[in-house]
Amino acid sequence: MSDANAPGPDGPGAHPVTHVMAGFGAALMADLDRLLPPRSLLVVEEPDVVAARNIASRAGAHPCFAGLVAAPIHDEDDPSAVLAAVARPDAVRAVLPGVEYGVAAAAALADAWGLPGAGVPAARILRDKALLREAADRAGLPQPKWRRVASAGEAERFRAESGGRCVLKPANRQGSLGVQLLDAGDDIEEAWAHTVGADEPRLRARRRLPAAFLVEERVSGPEVSVEAVVFKGQVLFRNVTGKVVRPGRHPVEAGHRVPAELPAGVDDGIAAAMDGLVAATGFRTGVLHAEWFLRDGAHPCLVECAGRVPGDGIHELIDLAHGGSFVADLLTVLGGSGDVAPRTPRLHAGVRFLDCPSGTVDSVTGAEAAQKRAGVVKVHIAAVPGQSVGTVSSSQERAGYVMATGATARLAEQRLAQAAAEVRFRVRTGPGSEEKA
Repeated sequence: MSDANAPGPDGPGAHPVTHVMAGFGAALMADLDRLLPPRSLLVVEEPDVVAARNIASRAGAHPCFAGLVAAPIHDEDDPSAVLAAVARPDAVRAVLPGVEYGVAAAAALADAWGLPGAGVPAARILRDKALLREAADRAGLPQPKWRRVASAGEAERFRAESGGRCVLKPANRQGSLGVQLLDAGDDIEEAWAHTVGADEPRLRARRRLPAAFLVEERVSGPEVSVEAVVFKGQVLFRNVTGKVVRPGRHPVEAGHRVPAELPAGVDDGIAAAMDGLVAATGFRTGVLHAEWFLRDGAHPCLVECAGRVPGDGIHELIDLAHGGSFVADLLTVLGGSGDVAPRTPRLHAGVRFLDCPSGTVDSVTGAEAAQKRAGVVKVHIAAVPGQSVGTVSSSQERAGYVMATGATARLAEQRLAQAAAEVRFRVRTGPGSEEKA
């Protein structure tokens, strides 16, 4: 650990490092600033990502930040280099994954230091969708038919056996990256090249990392996610989020609603399926974010599961709807306590992702007006003037979002629609073409 990356020096009034975050979770830092003492959080991140995301500066803007260690956290099959690079802080209480690509490293550090965590075997299962499918099969959990594939030809054979339709996806990426819904007429070679080439250069190490791919049966039905706080294999808190997915080949979420509106009796089935998933993976302590289809609108069918705080602002929606703090619950269980109170929703909360036409963004207007509307909690604009915008094929490519609450699901939805309508993207589609919004 170089001097530049070392935690800040202790001194009069300084707080020791009590928490370590594997992978810089920018979306968690505001919560951690509220929950942790100043200069108590050590961030461990992949060296290439440290440079690409300017993490030293971004993390340094937060009061809770104590220091940064550059370490190869993306070497998930062999954590020995991470364990050698990160010295155990004397006062450390918990290790948390900040992002999807930090799940395995967080589990390895926690195990090595004798702290609560997911457990290395469970973390590896959660970081590899094929391993997760195998674990679910062994446990008899409902899930799509699936197969590992190493070529377009293998994917085509599965598609032919599945009525001409399938899902093609990478085994170890995030945010719908590389995931495609294929029909009989789609070019399998083109689809294979897209999925194999899908990458996140700012979020992944530049060195060659293991890659694997799988194809799955297309399942129809509403989609939900379950966010669970787990302590020693027992679910202490559970939320069900309703999802809206963009139409077309790339199943990127268009919005989330908390709590999900479910038919009578379906919640019990979801709870049982989630308990089965915890047991099947051997997950010990932390949080899970599992996605499920509801076949025929009622029967849970596993899509995938992550072992970290959900993205897309879902943890904020949970806090708005239920009260309390999902991140605080995570710190509680990782600190060795099961003192997490059950909560029931008191409001409805939602996020809607904004649509932007393809082209070069000229201007964005209406964000301030959207923010002033009743019930609107947050407006975030990601597509900025000069940026080129195309088809949204992963969550990283969305143009922004609005977040709102309401006493009823209908009111929350109305507020989201009104706020989204305020935001206007004007783009150029080519030389001499007219702008459009």
